[in-house]
Parts: sequence; structure tokens; C-alpha cells
Amino acid sequence: MRVVGSAALAFGFLCAATASLHPRSYETHDFFALHLDGSISPADVAHHLGARHEGPIGELPHHHTFSIPREVSADTDTLLEHARSRRKLARRDNNELLDGVLWSQKLDPPRKRLQKRLPSPPENLPRAPINTHDNVDAVHSQKQIAASLDITDPIFSGQWHLFNTVQIGHDLNVTGAWLEGITGKGVITAVVDDGLDMYSNDLKPNYFAEGSFDFNDQVPEPKPRLLEDRHGTRCAGEIAAARNDICGLGVAYDSRVSGVRILSEPIDDTDEAAAINYAYQQNDIYSCSWGPPDDGATMEGPGVLIKRAMVNGIQNGRGGKGSIFVFAAGNGASHDDNCNFDGYTNSIYSITVGAIDREGLHPSYSESCSAQMVVAYSSGSSDAIHTTDVGADKCYNFHGGTSAAGPLAAGSVALALSARPELTWRDAQYIMVETAVPIHEDDGSWQVLKTGKKFSHDWGFGKVDAYALVQKARAWELVKPQAWFHSPWLRVQHKIPQGDQGLASSYTVTKEMIKEANLERLEHVTVTMNVNHTRRGDLSVELRSPDGVISHLSTARRPDNEEAGYVDWTFMSVAHWGESGIGTWMVIVKDTDVNEFAGEFTDWRLNLWGEAIDGSNQPLHPMPNEHDDDHNIEDAIVATTSINPAPAKTDPPGPATDGVDRPVKPKPTAQPTTPAEAPAETADVPSPTETDAVETPTTTASSDSFLPSFFPTFGASKRTQAWIYAAIGSIIVFCIALGVYFQVQRRKRQRKDPHDDYDFEMIEDEDELQAMTGTSGRTHRRGGELYNAFAGESDEEPLFSDEDDEPYNDRRSSENRKERRSTEQSR
Repeated sequence: MRVVGSAALAFGFLCAATASLHPRSYETHDFFALHLDGSISPADVAHHLGARHEGPIGELPHHHTFSIPREVSADTDTLLEHARSRRKLARRDNNELLDGVLWSQKLDPPRKRLQKRLPSPPENLPRAPINTHDNVDAVHSQKQIAASLDITDPIFSGQWHLFNTVQIGHDLNVTGAWLEGITGKGVITAVVDDGLDMYSNDLKPNYFAEGSFDFNDQVPEPKPRLLEDRHGTRCAGEIAAARNDICGLGVAYDSRVSGVRILSEPIDDTDEAAAINYAYQQNDIYSCSWGPPDDGATMEGPGVLIKRAMVNGIQNGRGGKGSIFVFAAGNGASHDDNCNFDGYTNSIYSITVGAIDREGLHPSYSESCSAQMVVAYSSGSSDAIHTTDVGADKCYNFHGGTSAAGPLAAGSVALALSARPELTWRDAQYIMVETAVPIHEDDGSWQVLKTGKKFSHDWGFGKVDAYALVQKARAWELVKPQAWFHSPWLRVQHKIPQGDQGLASSYTVTKEMIKEANLERLEHVTVTMNVNHTRRGDLSVELRSPDGVISHLSTARRPDNEEAGYVDWTFMSVAHWGESGIGTWMVIVKDTDVNEFAGEFTDWRLNLWGEAIDGSNQPLHPMPNEHDDDHNIEDAIVATTSINPAPAKTDPPGPATDGVDRPVKPKPTAQPTTPAEAPAETADVPSPTETDAVETPTTTASSDSFLPSFFPTFGASKRTQAWIYAAIGSIIVFCIALGVYFQVQRRKRQRKDPHDDYDFEMIEDEDELQAMTGTSGRTHRRGGELYNAFAGESDEEPLFSDEDDEPYNDRRSSENRKERRSTEQSR
């Protein structure tokens, strides 16, 4: 270990302490984030690079920010690139100091890229007819509860999301937990937003200053400073508004709440990374009602540094139990948006929450997607969430959007942690899945999973039930550590057909692979893929599991005119929760519109995440790196692909039966393809309702060929293909010549003896026959994937009958010839 001198330590502390005194100037300096070996002094690195140490990056261990004048930053960039190259090649040289730089990233200037998941303005709220007549018995029960708990908050009777006296049952079902004494004590939720009014009398009793910070103005108090800084205060009131005579109650009204301000001004990745780890040993939950724009045209997620902070939070936060991140799903449904285009909401580390309104209907704004875990109550049906506002005694009755749904879920998790503090971040997700209540089960959006649970892209696993969540938490058996399986990169390189057809690619996961990965049961499934396209909004992607469950990883988006497809983008699904993962997984990419825009499916990779078989022998997943998805297409194994008609029963999640117009661009209805119209590489994809598992297609497609696409490539290079086909051609020519020779000889014999009954018939060797006909019954294994090299036959449907030793047509020809000779002899 390197011994760091006291002078170097003093210099490092001085840099960290004074960093905030020097506002970051991206106009004059470039900034770098470095991950250093623990034995390396940041001061020594700064001296070596001619840089200034700006300080550590939040709670990320050994991560630091450095700044360098722009006129010399190119030299520094070259040095760091050289260090990266040496690490990649596992080489070391005399420059031991830079060998201690484990990871580096040049930072982009701050920009406004995150938006609040704001609801519609009150005047634009849907005005569907609503029953406003209270149920007399429900009102009586509400008053009894208020009396029992000494609730005197003036707007409590209007907080229908806590106790609905009109639409009975359409609330969080939280009062039973309160009556049992579970009110959130001992739990702290950080509202990462545009600030929090700690001087509001509704929030002041529960405000936690030590867990709060303003990253926009770099001051300790995250006080709202702009006129529009009201969003965070309203979200905080939903979670932890105190029981008093001001406004209403929070879901966990005895819990504490912190404010982390990041949304009022542009911030860079170092501040965002620090924000989502801020005081992560005190803050238990991070409520995040924001993300990239919900415009149906944006596809964006956190940078590598922020991803590292999220992983650091779930691995090291709360003493190793893990920070719990709750994200609002997004308000872009009317723009065809989907929360899988948002790298925060489709993270496996997030509890992603959509919205349901007070009548139990799906609001027009709430996005549907395979990454959505649950829904919680929010605006719609002429009402919204009643909560706290900025000001000493201010209240607000029009809070909504998925912005309001997320904090209600966060407050419910706070109750569960209050009842069972030892829950890990994954336990919190499990009990959410286990206790969610399915709704509108006859709307056609639900799939029954292997576990017996139901999942809908519109509703996730259902609506949050706070009382059931608390009861499940009390008796929950803690899950074992997280394990994972990453497939190799699977090469497709095939054009995507337009319209009704989709390009399917499959990969088979064996029992041995799952055992080697130490993976017992699935939680999340992610697919990382590359698709080239001249209009991204035309694309849609389905994932089918071995159990026949379908995830709509992406759906077509009308506003998305981006001249690009998917570049190393990772989609996520929770729809396969509880599956074993063993069997054939299929990805189907569709180009939904027949137009001038076209594309190619390049490659993909399957990632399975879940509970370990042996928890005592399971390491933590490595930190994310910008090179995690690096690969050469030539090194990817050839994927099993086929072109298939779009099955009729895999339509995307459409509008729920709620009477609200929610535009969704439907996938084309399947049209049967006649044999004459079918492409050469066609294999049927059975509907999940027809079989227990999806069959593996038998066509290997690759564009790495000098021949038309219907010729097999053997998974080989062009040169090898040339040798193969040259050899096949030679064999064919030899066989033809041999056939001609024997035919001539036979005719000579017949001339000599017209009654000669001898007939020579050549029966091809099996290997020779396969070379000539392009068929093979053997199944090859490559990189753990089972695939057939040709479409002519499969193990299930042999081209030739098992009873025959020779091809059927050859045998029939022989019999016909013998019959003719017998007739001639009888004459």
C-alpha cells in the first residue's frame, strides 16, 4: 500500500473544502471524473496532471472531480486515454500513478435535461362525470378513524387517496396500518426535486436537515427559491405532512423527510450522482418524480457516473441493505411515450410507479410499459391529490400526474420499513409485487405468470395497498443476494421487414447456464440491443420468455422522427418475475409502418437478474462502465433468426376501458402469409396460448455473406463460405458425372442383353446427401446457444422419414423403373 504523506492529505482536504468556493467554469476549464485506487492520493494525481482537485463525488468511494484549463486539457485527455488502454490490455509501466486511475470520464457541461413529471394544469384536468355523493357509512368510519388517531388536519376529509368516502375501496388502504401504530417512525425519505419548504408548518415537524442539500445553489438548505419551485414541497407533503391542524396528512405522517434540490437549474453528472447518494446512511428512500422529457421523441438515461451512484446506493446505502429508489413512470402516454425509453424508470434499481385516478381509471397521461411495477393514485376523473404547498400554512388541491403517484408509493414503502427496518432494496420490490392489487382484470391487458401473479403493461402488478404491504413486510423472509446471467452478444445483421412481419431472434438458456450463474429465480430481465433505422418511431420490440409471457419492450411512437434506431440501449421488464429463465427467449423487432424508412436489426444481448441459489457465495455486481457493451460484431455468436407474421395476440397494451381517450399507436394485426408469399427464411412463431414454451426457430440469418439471403452462411466468414460452396459444387459435379457414366454403362448392357434384369442404383452417403441438399438433422451448439444451420428440417420435424434409409423420391423412381422393366419382360 502507498503511504500518503500528511502534506498530501492536507492538500486534498483543502481542495475538497474549498471546491465550492470556486464555481465550475466550463467555459475556461474541462472537468474529469476519476475513480482512483484507494492507495493513490488525489493530490498526487492532481499534481501529476497539472490539474486542480475539485473534491470527492458525493458518497462514491474513491471517485473525485478534477479540473484542467482548456488550453492543456487535450494533453490530459491523451494521458488518461493511454492509461485506459494499458488497463484494458492489463499492462503496467513505470507510470504507477496513472495505473492507479481505475476509471475516468470527461464531464459534459451542465444542461437542463431533467423535467418534473408535472400534472396537467387544473383547468385542463379531465372533466369526466364523477359521483360526488359520500357514502354515509364510509363518512362515519372516516370520522371514527380521525377521532381514534386524534387527526384534526382540516383537509383530511378531502384526501380521498387516504380514505375514499365516495368510490369505496379506491384509496391506498392505509388507515388500518395507522390504527396498528405503523405511521412511519424511524424512516427518512429524501425528495429529490426542486426543493422543499422546511418552514411550512405542515413539514417543519418532520424535516430532516442532515439529509438535505441544495445542489443547484450549493448551500445546505434546499429551500424553494424560484416561483415555480413548488413541486418538491407538494411531493414531500404526500409522504410526511405532519399530523396537526395544518392542511392534511402524509401517508407516513410520523416519518422524516429530506430535500435534495437539483431541478431548478442545470447540473452536471457529478452533482446528480452526489444527489442520489446524499446522506445515504440516513436517507432510506429516494423519491424521484422527474426524468427526461415525456414528449414521445426522447430516448435518454443516466450517464455512467450516475449509474455508478445508483449501484453504490443499492450496494452500500442503509448499511448495505440498499437505498430504495422510487421513480414516477412518466406523463407522456398521449405522445405514445413509454417508460422504457427512460433510463431511470427502466432501471432494475427503481420501483417505477404509474397512475390510477380516484375512480380506478387509467389517466390519459400515465405511460404503460414493461418496466412499470405498480400504480398509485393521482389526478384524473375531475379530481387530484390534496397536499401541502409552499408557504407557512398553504395547501394545494390539484397535485397530480405520475409525479403524485410516485411519492404515495414511497410513503407506503416508508410504512413497510417502519414495520421491518431490515428489508433490503430488493425485499421492498418483492413485497410491492406480492401485495399489489390487480384492477380491471377483464380489460384484456393482463397476463397470468408462472407464479400465479398477474401483470399488465398498463397497471404493472396492480395498485399499491399500504396495509397489505405492511403485513407482508412483517412476516417476509428476506431474499438472498442478487445473482445474474449475461448472454454473449448475439449477431443478427438482418433487414427488418415492414408491416405485419417481424424479425425474430432467439437464444436458449440451459439449466447448466443458470446453475453456473448461481441464479435461482428471476426478478428483472433486460435486453441490450442495437438496431439501425432511419426513423426510430416506427420500431417496436417484443420479448417472449420460455413460459410464453410477452413483454412489449418498446412500442411505436408517432412523434419520434430520430434518424437512428437503438444504440446499446437497454430495455427492462418485470413481467417475468418468478420464472426460472431456462428455455428459449425470443426477441421480435417490428417495423410497424410501410413507408420509405427502413432498418436493420444488428445484435442483442439477454441479461437475467434475480435471487442467488447460494447467497453465501455471491459477489456484488461490478460497477457500471462505459465499455460494458463494447464488442466487435464479428465476435458475436450468430443468432437464430427468422422472419415471421406478427401474431394477432401480441398487440401492445392499449387504452384501458376507462372512457378516456388515450392515443396509442396499435401494432398491425397479423395477416397469414401464404407459402408462395413467405420469404425463404420463414418459421412459424406459435402464440403463447398455443404452447407452453416458444419453439426455437431454425433459420440462422446473417448479412455476412456474398450470396443471397436464402443461402445458409454456416456461421462462417465469406472466405470459408466460398470454400464450402466450392466443395459442394465439386461433389455435385462429380456425382452428376458418375451418374452419367453408370447410365451409359447400363444402356450398353441393355443393348447386349435386352432381357438383362440387372439395374444399378446409386444411394447417396448421408453426409454427401446433406452436402448436396443443404439439410442437416444435427443440432449444433455455439457459445451456449442451440441452433440449426438450415431451415430445411429440425429435430422435431425430420425432412426424411425415420423408416426410410433413402430419400422418398429416389425410392419411388427406383420402384417405377422396376415396374416398367417387369411389364416389358411380360410382353
